[in-house]
Amino acid sequence: MTEHTQQTDPQGRLKHFLTTEGLNHTLLTSILDHAENFAGVENRPVKKVPLLRGKTVVNLFFEASTRTRTTFELAAKRLSADVLNLNIATSATSKGETLRDTLRTLEAMHCDMFIVRHANSGAAHYITTQVAPHISVINAGDGRHAHPTQAMLDMFTIRKHKGDFAPLKVAIVGDISHSRVARSEIHALNTLGVTEVRVVGPATLIPKDVESLGVHVFNDMSAGLEGVDVVMMLRLQRERMSDALLPSAHEFFNRYGLTEKRLKVAKKDAIVMHPGPINRGVEIESNIADSSRSVILQQVSHGIAVRMAVMAMCMQGNTEGIES
Repeated sequence: MTEHTQQTDPQGRLKHFLTTEGLNHTLLTSILDHAENFAGVENRPVKKVPLLRGKTVVNLFFEASTRTRTTFELAAKRLSADVLNLNIATSATSKGETLRDTLRTLEAMHCDMFIVRHANSGAAHYITTQVAPHISVINAGDGRHAHPTQAMLDMFTIRKHKGDFAPLKVAIVGDISHSRVARSEIHALNTLGVTEVRVVGPATLIPKDVESLGVHVFNDMSAGLEGVDVVMMLRLQRERMSDALLPSAHEFFNRYGLTEKRLKVAKKDAIVMHPGPINRGVEIESNIADSSRSVILQQVSHGIAVRMAVMAMCMQGNTEGIES
């Protein structure tokens, strides 16, 4: 059984959310539609719905990420779930207890969902093979492999601004090779039917086989941005680079940093995105990041609604009466 077929139950409902790869148009659109329903919760006096009341969600982060962990925690609490944040650095796994033992201990506490972030690709998928059948697993980023909820909050942001995906041309710019976000974005964009996905960056930061994912490769920034509707800048993954793939961050900005001049070749109403955190003056200049064309802060806000949608959908097989 392949990874993506394990994400759904026999009825085709979302059971785990490990990757955008292999999920069909209907299911990705359903995530966006559920998120639309949840987006209004933040405007209520009491920012909660009772869908996951009585359920326990564990943030199982083996790799630090304050932004992602916080939005998952907020999403779970707005669904009325109980939340456990497990600090792996001080947990029993650092004292010799195996991951399997840790999972069994959490199961004994009657936990229902694990949000997993790990530096190793495939970690979330491995955990699905080790947990009890009633537990859902959501991948919050694994190695260079996938970051599916980031991709879906970006799809939600694009749909908010552009409506239909079909006519869109999207450029993903920067460190494609080391980016789990880029892979998840490419799969989601192609499944949702955009006209074209472009990846833009130096040859040293673009995988040789990336065209097989259904993208066009550009090593020239101006050519890559010409006529696009969406510009997705990626964070320069300097901590994941073991080789001298770039002369310097300064040189990267000179060739691939997003500036007002470079943005002029995109469509006039093109939006600018970035998964964060931003390296200002490396991937993007501040006046673009803070401009009216930037939707970077909106991405963060939308992340809560999208993660609420994914968590609710993953739990629907085990929760009576879940509706959006």
